[in-house]
Amino acid sequence: MVAINDLEHGLARVNGVKLHYVVAGEGPPLVLLHGWPQTWYEWRHVIPDLAEQYTVIAPDLRGLGDSETPVSGYDKDTVATDVRELVHHLGFGGEPIALVGHDWGMPTAYAYAAQYRDEVRALAVLEAGLPGVHEDEKRKLWHTRFHSVRDLPEQLVAGRERLYLSWFYREGAYDPSAISDDARDEYVRCYAAPGGLRGGFEYYRAYDADAEHNREHAEDPLEMPVLALGGVASFGELPIRDMNAVATDVDGEVVDRAGHWIPEERPAYFVDRVTSFVEEST
Repeated sequence: MVAINDLEHGLARVNGVKLHYVVAGEGPPLVLLHGWPQTWYEWRHVIPDLAEQYTVIAPDLRGLGDSETPVSGYDKDTVATDVRELVHHLGFGGEPIALVGHDWGMPTAYAYAAQYRDEVRALAVLEAGLPGVHEDEKRKLWHTRFHSVRDLPEQLVAGRERLYLSWFYREGAYDPSAISDDARDEYVRCYAAPGGLRGGFEYYRAYDADAEHNREHAEDPLEMPVLALGGVASFGELPIRDMNAVATDVDGEVVDRAGHWIPEERPAYFVDRVTSFVEEST
């Protein structure tokens, strides 16, 4: 089994942005897309096991982690194109991928699958909703509105990154101990770096563009197998309901003993559930 400290890290300029990524294992490609306020590091507990069967590709999305923070391009259609070009850059443009997205990685993964349908054989999404689908509920999240305000969140959070982000790690969890101090240190390192806060908030500022794109994509529902997971202490049924609105073959589950951070709170469950889903989708 590959050790987390032995993963291959790389940088690639794709779609006009420099992305940091991690690669491990051999076999069919499995792409993991993280969310906010995290980085590729959220997959640290599951990559070693997944790498026994797959070539795991885990990028830091545009503006996040150790990837470059451009001025624009945070709508999820564009972010998905970043990832698709990275997959091709790494030599996997000739075969369909399995794709997993968590939090903002969920609408990014959906945008990938909706734009490049022949290139995705299985789509798994966790703990988020799709802008533009059941719109009224997502707008009620306080931080969605706050982060969408131009410049103000950066000014209020700068210098208090650990305090602010730790609230989300704690309040979004079924098991608050699942995100350790070391993990918080890594996340805060990235979000406290120059541009780190802005990159994260820009994902929220693209909400209206994402909603418009998603409504357009939903006119042609996805036909590949979809797995939608929500934590019992967090989004629950919402990911399942949103994906049922845009796809025809959805397997959904509310995950017991989990909040928003399923890969960190229930890593063994996550590996087993995703692996069996991908294998059944072959």
